[in-house]
Amino acid sequence: MSEIDVEAVERIEEGASPPDGPEYVLYGGKGGVGKTTMAAATALASARGGTSTLVVSTDPAHSLSDAFEASVPPEPGRIREDVPLYGVEIDPERAVEESGMFGTGENPLGGVGEMLGGGEAGDLLGGRSTPGADEVAAMRLLLAYLDDERFERVVVDTAPTGHTLRLLELPDLLDSMVGKLLTFRQRIQGLFEGMTGMFGSHEDVDVEEGVDDLQALGDRIERLRDLLQDPTKTDFRIVLVPEAMSVVESQRLREDLQAVDIPVGTVVVNRVMEDLGDVVEGADAAGLVGPTLDDCAFCQRRWDVQQDALRRAQELFRDHEVRRVPLFADEVRGERMLRVVAACLE
Repeated sequence: MSEIDVEAVERIEEGASPPDGPEYVLYGGKGGVGKTTMAAATALASARGGTSTLVVSTDPAHSLSDAFEASVPPEPGRIREDVPLYGVEIDPERAVEESGMFGTGENPLGGVGEMLGGGEAGDLLGGRSTPGADEVAAMRLLLAYLDDERFERVVVDTAPTGHTLRLLELPDLLDSMVGKLLTFRQRIQGLFEGMTGMFGSHEDVDVEEGVDDLQALGDRIERLRDLLQDPTKTDFRIVLVPEAMSVVESQRLREDLQAVDIPVGTVVVNRVMEDLGDVVEGADAAGLVGPTLDDCAFCQRRWDVQQDALRRAQELFRDHEVRRVPLFADEVRGERMLRVVAACLE
């Protein structure tokens, strides 16, 4: 199995103090709610505080580069010279091509998923619920970055889908999977030579290698699961917008996370139509324009809709830290706007 090549960056001085707060911050939510903006703002604030921070994105649109107004490389690289801020935009297609242990999107473990047959384990790796190879390969890269000692904090702007969350259950199923492979090997061992048909020749099916791949994958996923389930190390943050459907979708995401014992630390409600002075103070708010509810009938109508969603979100997530980020007239990109967002997240 090939190793992951991670491009070298500047060496971090030994003896540096550990960062205040979680080592890993993950932003989750449906597309278009502002996960990338929150991740960029959090990473910038972290780096400005002196913590060596890596921000990771798996968005193929490369919106992280847009947020920073700077080129973010496909391998971890420094994107600011004045603060220890590093970034990487994972290219899903490239991740698949360079991944040595995964096969195609239909079968991430090559022939292993088909060997497992039906049942829960077979469905997970070889059936219709199989996660895409880009998802799995990106997770593999993410694991490498989470374990990289050069970075004191890692901020991720991607959300686990239902398939990825199911993949976190793999270590619990590993024993039965390996058992199925070994049983398979015993049953057809005497038939390998000259065997054709659906399995091809015996050189095409290496069950021993399949077992090793399963165990290696299980070890990596168990490492990721342990990190995600540890609230002292990881803060998983759900991002939503104040609309009824977004609140419902966020509730489902929280339930999916709870099903695999991943605690949600913070809920971020983005694009709230309220006075910027209510959430942002000081020079950072100077010159920013927000909605004027007094003389804008459209703004007032939208605010009424948002109020209902906000009340529902407050009720559903009352056991979590809830942060509100206002709707800005200007696009959130560049250091100044990211600093404003970061102030809302504090």
